[in-house]
Amino acid sequence: MIIALDYDKTYTADPEMWNLFITMCRQRDHKVICLTMRRYPEEQIKIPFVDITYTDRRAKKAYADENGIWVDIWIDDKPAYLFEDALS
Repeated sequence: MIIALDYDKTYTADPEMWNLFITMCRQRDHKVICLTMRRYPEEQIKIPFVDITYTDRRAKKAYADENGIWVDIWIDDKPAYLFEDALS
């Protein structure tokens, strides 16, 4: 499985817990990625063992589809942002 984890108010709400989750996923051959609405490069972030994708405030699902990023499970504190652009 490929699991997309949001950064702000999701990963940042409890990084220690999410790091354990990421470790467990990796042990079971699943991949965790981060899709964030932040802009790149001025808002760089890091999560151990996770590839970060910056959508530049664009809707995450549309961005992923347009860029060939397949996601099986989305984890986000604001699921509407999968389908809606953020205000700049």
